[in-house]
Order: sequence, then C-alpha cells, then structure tokens
Amino acid sequence: MKPLIAGNWKLNKTVEEAVETAARLKIILQGITDKDILICPPFTALDKVHHVIKGTNILLGAQDVFWEEKGAFTGEVAPEMLKDVGCDYVIIGHSERREYFNESDETVNKKIRSSLADELNVILCVGESLEQRKAGKQETVVEQQLEKGLKGVKKADMKFVTIAYEPIWAISSGNPNHKPATTNDAQEMHKFIRYILNILFDDKTAESTRILYGGSMKPDNVKELMAQPDINGGLVGGASLDAESFAKIVKGF
Repeated sequence: MKPLIAGNWKLNKTVEEAVETAARLKIILQGITDKDILICPPFTALDKVHHVIKGTNILLGAQDVFWEEKGAFTGEVAPEMLKDVGCDYVIIGHSERREYFNESDETVNKKIRSSLADELNVILCVGESLEQRKAGKQETVVEQQLEKGLKGVKKADMKFVTIAYEPIWAISSGNPNHKPATTNDAQEMHKFIRYILNILFDDKTAESTRILYGGSMKPDNVKELMAQPDINGGLVGGASLDAESFAKIVKGF
C-alpha cells in the first residue's frame, strides 16, 4: 500500500513560521507521488498553510477535533470547521491528549465517528506507557484502545482510518527512563495491531489499513523501520518541524 508520512507540529510555529515551513516543503517535496505526505500545523495556521499547499502533493491535517458540530463548547473545533479550512486528516487520541487532557477511549470514539461522518480521514493513535510495558500489559492496552476507539465504526469506513502506534516509553520527552524502541519492537506491535483489526473487522480490512510508527521516526532510522512488513509510514513529531529533516524522512526509503 502507499505509505503515509505525517508531520505533527504540536504546539509549535506561529502562522508566519508555519507558512515558511510549508512553502519550503512544497519546493523540496515536489514531484513525489509514491508516498502520501501530510503536515498537521496548530489550529491557528491551518487556513494560511492550506493556501500554500493547495493543489500540491502535500495534504493538510489537524491535531485534534471535537465531536459536536456546533453549540456551547468554548474553545472547541468541529469536524466541519476543519473541512472548511482545507483539512484532509485529523489526529485523534494522541498520547499527549490522553495524558495531559484526560482523553478517554470513549471521547476518542466520539471524535472518530463524528469526523468520519464529515468525511475526514482519521489517524487513531494507540500505545502503551513505560509502566504498562514493564508490567507486560502492552498488548492488552493497545487492544482495548483499538476496540473502544473503533466501536461502532463500519467496516466500509475503515478505508478512511489510519492507525498510529505510539510507544510512549520510546518517545523522547526529557524522561531519562525512556529508551528508543528497536525495529523489532515496532514491527511486533504493528503486526499485533493488524491481528486485532482482523478480529474486529476482517482480513481484508486488516491488510488494507495503514499503520504508522509514532515512536520517534528520524532520517537515520526511517529506512530500517519502513523495511518492516507491517509498518506503512510514520507519525513524525520533532523531526517534522524542520523542512529539511522532514524531507529526508519522506525521501529516505
């Protein structure tokens, strides 16, 4: 299947900085058609970045969404609003949303179903913490996140869903206990995710669903990771903030 490399810019970049990065990527990634390329700026920059990359080979995504279309929900953004500013994708259930903003599997599910109803492509993030992995609960945790997050999602809608595996224990965030995941660690969990998708849906759905690696994909490890049979791309954090670095990842396999 066609790989997807997605850049999650998180809480970084003013509108001007986001536009500059997008404009640079537009130049250095032009002509690449064998991979899908996605960038996810902060909400404030979505509209301006859309105008920069519109009509190019770079897609636009948001980092979060709310499940209601309108109403008294101060500070929230609806799926229709994201579509209105040119978004093709939305990230849902990112580990940082779960950790810092108490995002639950139930709210993740609401966001997924609402986004799919408005024809947004969804990237569902799953993954275990260091404590959960040490306790040998990584598969149980990921299975529950998949099962609850995709509850009520129709098999036909799974073509609009991408899964991103985030081994939280392998993501560098200043925690000295965090360590890089091995390629084998990544492949094993990606294979397990595909196995669970087969149980939840069927073999065809499992085989056709893209599963991205979200555990610190960088220019120096992208080739090895992308050589694995069940890794179909990356959800890239810090390495996506610099246009040249992100381009090296896109071109690195």
